[in-house]
Amino acid sequence: MAGGGSSWSLATLAVDGAPVACLETRAACYRLAPSLARVGRPGATSVAALFEDWPAAAAALEAAASRVEAADRVEGARLAPILYPGKILCAGANYYDHLAEMGMPGARKEDQRLFFFMKPSRNAVVGEGASVRMPIGTKAFDWEIELALVIGRTARNVGAETALSHVAGWTVAIDFSARDHNRAPETFYKLDWVAGKANDTCCPLGPRITPFSALADPQDVGLKLWVNGELKQDGRSRDMIFSVAEQIATASRIMTLDPGDVLLTGTPAGVGVPRQTFLKVGDRVDAEIENIGRLSVTICEPR
Repeated sequence: MAGGGSSWSLATLAVDGAPVACLETRAACYRLAPSLARVGRPGATSVAALFEDWPAAAAALEAAASRVEAADRVEGARLAPILYPGKILCAGANYYDHLAEMGMPGARKEDQRLFFFMKPSRNAVVGEGASVRMPIGTKAFDWEIELALVIGRTARNVGAETALSHVAGWTVAIDFSARDHNRAPETFYKLDWVAGKANDTCCPLGPRITPFSALADPQDVGLKLWVNGELKQDGRSRDMIFSVAEQIATASRIMTLDPGDVLLTGTPAGVGVPRQTFLKVGDRVDAEIENIGRLSVTICEPR
């Protein structure tokens, strides 16, 4: 399905053991390359390649969505829609209700500092299915649903008022964390973000990338996450401390955001650590965001 009011979205499916970039409509998924060639844009063999010239690609995708042909229709397991992002940047502690459940009720925006951490794109990104491996040695594996954006136009030192013009589209992300590996109380630095957040397979993305227009207002979108069918997180993006636009602006002052980079924008309340409830091998996690779709993964043995 395409997300929201959009007639199309982007996906990558596993077909005969190989990734196939797809143009997705409300009816089905179609091979991307012939669909774009039909409207005069040949050579697009991956979703990642589209972000090299996103304005032109978006226009071609819009045209191609109305001219798909049955011969190009494909089915298969969903991989992450983009293989692979350039950078994955994640905003930490960016929802008021999440701060409250983590021991900081009544937090004020003026007292907070927006901070980021990173995940390794090639090793952390996976798609749906039995795709997430428990980090080696963890006993506190936790979940966080996040609205993720894909950069479509280079952003360097941009203002919040223009920041959203750099967004190509949206996807669902789950930030899995080894909470026990994240903490290092015996050291002067106290937290180890790499050990806690940068584990292999711990950044599922999907099930699709919807275009920017699919979300009428990125600051009023519903996010829900279930573990084994039990609703754990149920929030809205309006509870963000720093808006999506503010996050892009701040990140772009630290580093250049390149087309194809992905930014995770924080998680609402309902994670496991405040209740000391964590994931185990065999658990199923379903994450859903309005007008984007549902991403479902199962936790597997470490490797």
